[in-house]
Amino acid sequence: MTVHRLEAMGCEIVAAGIDPETVARVFEEWEDEFSLFRPGSELCRVNRSPAEVLAVSPLFARALDVALDVAEDTNGLVDPTLCGRWREVRLVGRLLSRPAGLALDLNGVVKSLAVDAAAELIEGEGFVSAGGDIAVRGPVDVALPGGGAIRVVAGGLATSGTASRGRHLVDPRTGEPSDSLWEQVTASGSSCLAADVAAKAAFLLGPDGPAWLDEREIPGRFVALAGDVVESRLWTGALACI
Repeated sequence: MTVHRLEAMGCEIVAAGIDPETVARVFEEWEDEFSLFRPGSELCRVNRSPAEVLAVSPLFARALDVALDVAEDTNGLVDPTLCGRWREVRLVGRLLSRPAGLALDLNGVVKSLAVDAAAELIEGEGFVSAGGDIAVRGPVDVALPGGGAIRVVAGGLATSGTASRGRHLVDPRTGEPSDSLWEQVTASGSSCLAADVAAKAAFLLGPDGPAWLDEREIPGRFVALAGDVVESRLWTGALACI
């Protein structure tokens, strides 16, 4: 299986089992729509708009709908407003309403949604990975932070933390970059999106992260700033079954 590498969304994209031009088009569509660094992106236009109610594109509505569901599921830990005000955002079809001046940031879901969108186009076996967050169609061996590897046979695997990008994850409860005791948190999920959301939430929860994943029956692996590795109950159980 030929492996292709390209750059998009500020990270390396690695894919196999799919034409690299197809992958590039998918990521360009999502980045052009949601980048905070492209003034012409729809996200930037929405954030600049003084209107409290405006119509958005189908893709924007889809991503925002996912982001609001994620905020509900994580009790605001992964929040498209980054400040705990996600309940003030309303979406009805393609009509978005929010208080004037309330900016949105959909980075919490956009990259993993793009990974899943590209992976859906794979015919047969293959995978798509962005910055190490991966969706697979068939078994793929994935290296783990802190050493070791695991075989992912379906769904997705994602890692959140400070090792590659520093303290970039904002804790909506404080409005400040997280001071979590974890350097990296890896979670498994039915999709890259599910894994990514779980990893982010567990990272932000600090010492409560492993129990939070176990309550939701999500396998997770934690690498502490001191280098210690902690596995959630389900992660340990999954490895015992291999």
